[in-house]
Amino acid sequence: MTAHPLLGVDTVPETEPYLRTVGEVFRSFGDQDSGCVAHGIQLPDGQRWFVKEAVTGRGQRSLDRAWDFHRVVRHPAIVPQLHRIAVGGRRTAVVMPWHEGEILYDRTARARFRALPLPRVHHALDRILDAHLAVEAAGQVAVDLYDGAFLYDFDGHEIHLIDLDEYRPGPFVLAEDRLPGSTRFMAPEEWRRGAEIGIRTTVHALGRTIRLLLDAGPGEDAFRGTAAQLAVVGRATRSDPAERYGGVRELVVAWRAVS
Repeated sequence: MTAHPLLGVDTVPETEPYLRTVGEVFRSFGDQDSGCVAHGIQLPDGQRWFVKEAVTGRGQRSLDRAWDFHRVVRHPAIVPQLHRIAVGGRRTAVVMPWHEGEILYDRTARARFRALPLPRVHHALDRILDAHLAVEAAGQVAVDLYDGAFLYDFDGHEIHLIDLDEYRPGPFVLAEDRLPGSTRFMAPEEWRRGAEIGIRTTVHALGRTIRLLLDAGPGEDAFRGTAAQLAVVGRATRSDPAERYGGVRELVVAWRAVS
């Protein structure tokens, strides 16, 4: 049986030239400060895949961390890293399924998502929360969770989580001045060297996710939820981690009780 051209190869001299020998590269994504480049490739059998390659040391560390994360966390909403390829003896590339959709970091896509009927938005939020139950169960914590990680298919009305490359085992003590991430989603402790980063930090990120995806406007002045839902968000995003919900499951129970 012929080996799969992506899942059955362990090493290649260069990524993009190899991909062009086995299929059609229909989309490429340059390095956007991540230290990685990526390509969408369609094989002759019609299947589409996403191949992400580290091109810097920082990108390699990120891919290594993500590889470890995907070995312990599996969920239908989280796009998995299925296979790793050594590139030129220096870096690696990872192979993932391709999913259609638009990144909600894009203002147009985010505005379109926020205008969806509320049941659609709640379905997406429920999948995000459910995925983080799996994250919590695996002893991992969310780092750099923001709307750039949300890939929404407006035709199929499904959301997938991508690029969870900074997620890691927790709790841990922050040894830097700050963690990577969006200021719109980050908790206060993520800016403080020596702070403990744990599951209550994940709770804060999820609270901000609910707050921002349920807002109908460019600012935080058009919340589409109820007062009870806003109260859940308020507790999840308190400045003091000890005053938040004790974990993702506790947040999910509270959210579903009012939703």
